Amino acid sequence: MNKAEYEALYKQHEALRNKVANDPWHLGYHIMPDSGWVNDPNGLCQYHGTYHIYYQYSPFDVEGKTKLWGHMTSKDLLHFKQEEPVLFPDSRCDERGAYSGSAFIEDDTIHYFYTGNVKLMDQDYDFINAGREQNLIHVESKDGIHLSDKEWLMTNSDYPQDMSCHVRDPKIYKQKDAYYMVLGARDLASHGCVLVFESRNLKDWSYKMRFEKENFGYMWECPDLFDLDGDQFLITCPQGLSQKGYHYQNIYQCGYFPMHVDFENETYTMKDFCELDYGFDFYAPQSFEDEKGRRILIGWMGLPDIDYTNPTTENGWQHALTLPRVLTSKNGVIYQTPVEELHQLRTSSYTSTVKAFNDLELLADRYEMAIDIEKQDNFVLQLRKGACLSYDIEKHLLCLSFDACGYGRDKRYVEVEDIKNILVYADTSSLEIFVNDGAIVFTSRVYTTHEDNQIRFMETAMDGNVHFYELGKIQIETK
Repeated sequence: MNKAEYEALYKQHEALRNKVANDPWHLGYHIMPDSGWVNDPNGLCQYHGTYHIYYQYSPFDVEGKTKLWGHMTSKDLLHFKQEEPVLFPDSRCDERGAYSGSAFIEDDTIHYFYTGNVKLMDQDYDFINAGREQNLIHVESKDGIHLSDKEWLMTNSDYPQDMSCHVRDPKIYKQKDAYYMVLGARDLASHGCVLVFESRNLKDWSYKMRFEKENFGYMWECPDLFDLDGDQFLITCPQGLSQKGYHYQNIYQCGYFPMHVDFENETYTMKDFCELDYGFDFYAPQSFEDEKGRRILIGWMGLPDIDYTNPTTENGWQHALTLPRVLTSKNGVIYQTPVEELHQLRTSSYTSTVKAFNDLELLADRYEMAIDIEKQDNFVLQLRKGACLSYDIEKHLLCLSFDACGYGRDKRYVEVEDIKNILVYADTSSLEIFVNDGAIVFTSRVYTTHEDNQIRFMETAMDGNVHFYELGKIQIETK
C-alpha cells in the first residue's frame, strides 16, 4: 500500500471510523486506532519539545494484515495530534510490511531504523528458514513528519549464516563514539537470541556479537538495550517459553535481563530474566529518554496470536498502546510508574480509610486509585464487576481474575511476600495495576458495561488509605 492508495481508502472508511468512535469500549486516555489494528510502538522519541509516537498500524483491517507506521505527536502526553502515517510498504525492500523499528537522535537529526518485510511467493516456503527477507532500512527526518528516501542497509546475507529468516526490530545504543544496533533473532536451530552490530557512522554496520541464553525460547523479539540509574538492562520478548509455576503464563513473554556488556572484548554477563508484566495484554514495549531525562516506556496492550476473541473487532478496531510509564531501577529491579502528567486528567477525588471504604461502592468508567497499605492481610478488591485483584497472605499469592468480562481469560498470578501499595488505572476497557511502586505490574483488557464498572473492597481486614480520582480523556486532534 502506498500513500495514494491509503488516502483513497481513508476517504472510503469514514463510516468505520464513526463506528469505532461510538464503541462503548472505546478507550478514553489511551492511544488506540481510529479504525483497524494497532500493535508495536515504534520510533519513540522527543524532538525539539515534541513527543513522537509511531506504531504498527493497519487502518482498515482488524487483523493487522497490512503494516504501516501510524503517527501521533504531543507536547505534554495529554493532547495529541493524529498525523499522517509516515512509512508505507511501497518499495521492493518492504513490500509486505513496514515492520517494527526505532528512532535515534544525533546531530539534530532523527534517524529511523526499521525492518522491511518481504515474502517470496514463487514457490512454497516455510517463511522461517526460507522465503522471507528481513531488510534493515534507514530513513532520516528534521521534523519527525517528513522523511528522507529509504536506504537499504542490510538484508539476510548480512546476518550470521546460522540465522533463520527471522531477524528484525532494530534499536540503537550508543557508548562512547560507537553505535550498537540490537536485533531480535531466531537461529536455524530455533534458538532465540539478540544480534549486535556496530557502526561509527550509523550507515555502515558490521556484526559484533550476540546475546543468548540456553534453552530460552525460539525467537527473541523487540530488543531494547539501555542504561538506567547506573544499571544496564536488555528488554526483549522471548517466544516459546514453557510455563514454570506462576512464571511465563502467557503465550509470549516480555521481560528484561540485568546486563553488563563489554563491547571492546565482546563479552557480557546476563542475570536471570524478570517479567515486566503479569497481565494478559502486554508485549513489544519500547523505551526512550525524553528531554527531562526520564526513560519512558510504552508497550502494546495486546499479544500476537491471542487465544481469545477480542469483542472490539465487531466494532472495527483491535488493540491499543499502554500508558507511558517512567522506568527506574533499584538493586537490579525495574520499576514502572505512569507519567505524572496523567494527574492532570483528574476531575474529582475521594479519600478514605480502607475500613470506611469497605461499605462503599463507587461507579466509574475511567479512574485512578492509589491504595497505601499499613497492615498486611487477605483482601479481594473488585475493580470492575467480575474483575478482581485478590491476595492470599498465607500463600503470598496475588491474583488478577476475570469471569465473563475476560472473554475466556481467567487468572494471572504472581508471588509477592508483602504488598505495600497498589495503584490502579482503569479505562473503559483496560486495567493497568502497579504494585509496590511498580515492581509488579498487570496490564489487561477487560470488557464490561458501564453498569458493571463498580469498585469496592469485597473482603478485607487490612488498614490503609485509599485515594480515588475519576479521570477525563486525553484530547486527540484527528485529521
